Amino acid sequence: MPARMKIGEGRISGALSIVFGSIAVGGVLCFHFPELLTTPEFRAEYDVAALRNVLAGCILVAFAFALRSLIANQAKRAGLVGGGLAALSLVLGGAGVEVESVGESGFYLSLDWLLLDLIAMALVFVPLELFFPKRTQQTKFHPEWRTDLAYFVMAHLFVQGIAAMSERPVRLFFTGLAADLDTLRAAVGSLPFLVQVFLALLSADLCQYALHRLFHTVPYLWRFHAVHHSTRALDWLAGSRQHLVDVVGTRVFVYLPLFVLGFSPAVFYAYVAVVAIHAVLNHTNTRLRYGWLEWFIVSPRIHHWHHANDPAAYDKNFCVHFPWIDRLFGTFHAPGDSWPERTGLDDAAFPTGFLAQQVDPFLRDPLASRPEGPVSTR
Repeated sequence: MPARMKIGEGRISGALSIVFGSIAVGGVLCFHFPELLTTPEFRAEYDVAALRNVLAGCILVAFAFALRSLIANQAKRAGLVGGGLAALSLVLGGAGVEVESVGESGFYLSLDWLLLDLIAMALVFVPLELFFPKRTQQTKFHPEWRTDLAYFVMAHLFVQGIAAMSERPVRLFFTGLAADLDTLRAAVGSLPFLVQVFLALLSADLCQYALHRLFHTVPYLWRFHAVHHSTRALDWLAGSRQHLVDVVGTRVFVYLPLFVLGFSPAVFYAYVAVVAIHAVLNHTNTRLRYGWLEWFIVSPRIHHWHHANDPAAYDKNFCVHFPWIDRLFGTFHAPGDSWPERTGLDDAAFPTGFLAQQVDPFLRDPLASRPEGPVSTR
């Protein structure tokens, strides 16, 4: 395993040059092929001039980090790759690519969503883990970082298909009840915006708690959820490691209260933004502590205990946002100010790699290899 990167040795600059160089190339491709590589719902709201500035900034930053890496790092590979990617983005047209009239396509990849979210998340959480690490010896390039990155990429590129699989069952089930829900929805819609956002988070967290607990206690469902627990190195990418069955099942349950209560698009988008940030933050390798706020808000410490390789912590801390729900149902575990010593599963045979982990739960039962044996016996 590579040693943890340190400021001043050029390795961080090399990695960042590759990240921003890759974003620059992807951004140019989005301008070239908007019908195939951008999300229609987002495309209609874009400020193209602002996006061109962001793209130009990514190219400039990629070159700057590449130069820094070439100067400070004896190994020149990362700097050369990052600089090469930035140069390729310029060859492809850079921030000046002209966009003709954009047509519609029945199929598209949400490369724009992937790139924008990658920029936002990397700018926030990479420095957070760099300057405030909990596990100081854990490197960004642990043995399974490529697997976690593949999950992050696939979840964003195919957001269209995942959303359709998640929303359609809910809409079909409740379509006939829409008129009966008008009074309830009107009452919810009359509440202040922030109250509605809190209500959306609370109702979704209650439903998510129920399904999350089932994924832990029903042996066949655990096969799929075990994928999420298989990583031993928690960081900002680790939260993306989820089996498709887990993702779709959870989102269906979460969409239930959101659809029934009829929240406006503004409330829904606010909810999605909070969930996206909070879920990533909970998995980060940071030593952030919330103090007395941990009674009300799930912190990284609390969620790390959910991933703990410690029998006392198995099947605890199911909530994403509100730990008092776990306290209410007797499933809270985060003793004192302590952190778990280890995270992950002791199943050495658990496969690595995105495709292998998607297929494996359909073929075998990983329960016998859990440290405490099958979940159904607990």
